Amino acid sequence: MAQTFDVVVIGAGPGGYIAAVRAAQLGFKTACIEGWKNAKGELALGGTCLNVGCIPSKALLASSEEYEKVSHHLEPHGITVSGAKVDVGRMQARKEAIVTKMVKGVEYLFKKNKIAWLQGFGSFVGSGDTYKIAVGGSSGSETIDAKYVIVATGSKARHLPGIAVDNETVCDNEGALAFGAAPKRLGVIGAGVIGLELGSVWRRLGSEVTILEALPNFLGACDEAIAKEAWKQFTKTQGLDIRLGVKIGKVTAAKKTGVAIEYTDSAGAAQKLDCDKLIVSVGRVPNTDGLGAGAVGLKVDARGFIEVDDHCRTNLPNVFAVGDVVRGPMLAHKAEDEGVLAAELIAGQKPHLDYNCIPWIIYTSPEIAWVGKSEQQAKAEGIAVKTGQFPFSINGRALGINEPVGFVKIVADAATDRVLGMHIIHAHASDIIQEGVTTMEFAGASEDIARITHGHPTLSEVVREAALNVDKRALNM
Repeated sequence: MAQTFDVVVIGAGPGGYIAAVRAAQLGFKTACIEGWKNAKGELALGGTCLNVGCIPSKALLASSEEYEKVSHHLEPHGITVSGAKVDVGRMQARKEAIVTKMVKGVEYLFKKNKIAWLQGFGSFVGSGDTYKIAVGGSSGSETIDAKYVIVATGSKARHLPGIAVDNETVCDNEGALAFGAAPKRLGVIGAGVIGLELGSVWRRLGSEVTILEALPNFLGACDEAIAKEAWKQFTKTQGLDIRLGVKIGKVTAAKKTGVAIEYTDSAGAAQKLDCDKLIVSVGRVPNTDGLGAGAVGLKVDARGFIEVDDHCRTNLPNVFAVGDVVRGPMLAHKAEDEGVLAAELIAGQKPHLDYNCIPWIIYTSPEIAWVGKSEQQAKAEGIAVKTGQFPFSINGRALGINEPVGFVKIVADAATDRVLGMHIIHAHASDIIQEGVTTMEFAGASEDIARITHGHPTLSEVVREAALNVDKRALNM
């Protein structure tokens, strides 16, 4: 007789495992289906984020930043270091240890909350009073019954036609996180989040990095002021060679000779880039091809995304979908909050999720973070705005830690003063942006931030000064 569960979550990435934990907390008999195997062939929870995405990439970013700091940025502190060396093997081992600890942490959460981990990949095979889901794994297959289903199958790297990814010479995010040494010449296709982060890692560790981007504008999703400053920092200060408006042609790869990329530049001239390794980072696509959506009539659009409403409900009763398989930004924290939302809706609660208050973060150096509307977006929507900006270069704390690059920009409604967006470029932007998120969640005004006491000396004072400057009354400029 098939096992029956109140809630079955398909996928154990951030959206899936958090959905399972919350469902179990709410008293539901819960199972989570996951068949991911790591490079060692071991089954592992956590999905792309924990295994080959957010967590390992941030570990490598931190290690490469430490090397750069020791090699180039300690002299102003009166510290001289010579002969600093990189051991990429130990760096990779540290990264793997962090990943293992996080994965084991999810396993602990499953045990603590009595969540059944069904080891394999799940697909719909029928429906009736319950949904029938086949779980196929290395040890065979079984069919289970679920009263409610939360689909959280995540996404995978998008590959370009005609460019074979072997994750040795031509890599996506997985291969790019596993280099045994910094390649002398590294090519990157795509100047988005992944391309910039991974390109930055290997540039700091000694690679000559060239990034080819199809779009004519750099970081078009950012506020223009942020994108302009980022371009200056990445190209002029750090030496990333970013070429915009290119059209990729033939790519020829060989393990012994490297990769040759033929492309057309923004002026229409034929060009060629030779490199030792190539990273293809041109976005991600949803993992829905093996879901069995057709067996139950689950609506999936032409791009593979599951169609949902504002509360992650699909067209099928009692079936939800969250994270990278649905509309909206492919962000781990967005997936987590949608997982909680789905579980609480199943329990009859009335959860809240404001998609306009989800922060975006790029973990380059300096980091880039924003929430809400850019000045350009607001104006395009016909909203009259006022803005305030303040640099870190005259903040005592930023100077003390030798991180003076960047600024905070606040966009507020000209009529009501309500904060519509906050944009930051700075070494610690990922942490500082939360003040903007909290303010916007409570429909706060720039005056609210300006009137709140901020500790001194702290980086957060720059946020307050930017808020004051919305009304052109910054105190320290």
